[in-house]
Amino acid sequence: MTHQGLLAGKTAFISGASSGIGAAAAQVFCREGAAVMLVARREDQLAELTRELLDQGHQADYTVADVRRAAEVAEAVRRTLARFGALDVAFNNAGVGAAQVPLHVMADELYDTIMDTNVRGVWNCMRHQIAAMLPRGGAIVNTSSTAGLVATPVAAPYIASKHAVLGLTKAAAAEYAPHGIRINALAPGSTRSEMVDAWLEEDPGAEELLRAAAPLPRIAAPREIAEAAAWLGSDRASFVIGATLPVDGGWTVR
Repeated sequence: MTHQGLLAGKTAFISGASSGIGAAAAQVFCREGAAVMLVARREDQLAELTRELLDQGHQADYTVADVRRAAEVAEAVRRTLARFGALDVAFNNAGVGAAQVPLHVMADELYDTIMDTNVRGVWNCMRHQIAAMLPRGGAIVNTSSTAGLVATPVAAPYIASKHAVLGLTKAAAAEYAPHGIRINALAPGSTRSEMVDAWLEEDPGAEELLRAAAPLPRIAAPREIAEAAAWLGSDRASFVIGATLPVDGGWTVR
């Protein structure tokens, strides 16, 4: 019996695909049978990852786009349709991290950067993806965070942005489920990425705190988050709508 991947025959759009969870998702989605369009701002990294996937025999292409700019997202979706003929799965993963700054001294520019990328970016992606999916349905997975479920100090805009992603996810899920479009969210815990590595470089003691905070005492590999995204985007999750799936080693159960 021939093995069929979770995403066999599907076309996927992955934002934030140049590194971390997004790059891992490109590998996992391709392994599961999808043709993938990789979307991010850094062309060198996108081109290198796309070459790797093509060399492995997968179907892949890339588009340089900033999710904060609606016109660039619209063009990325248009190119996905032109290149692969459909859009079945979208993984909206682009985001920026929390700055450890007290709320009362935080600059407006920092708030704007976090909200524009993490919230407006998901908004821009969803509205163009939904328009493309309306004729035949599809699945959208948005990356929130455990910070979308609970709060921690000195990261107010980041926490607000990740809560907002869950609100957008639930609202859109309720609106478009009758059209055959399933929309859900992931809430990753601490995950090896450029964002987390930079933080740990600045504060080496933070890693031990992260490890101690969850019943499974380690930091996730990006692939572990990508595996959950692939399942939510697949037909195996056909009755899952408007949900938030924590992938956090049990951090939020405490």
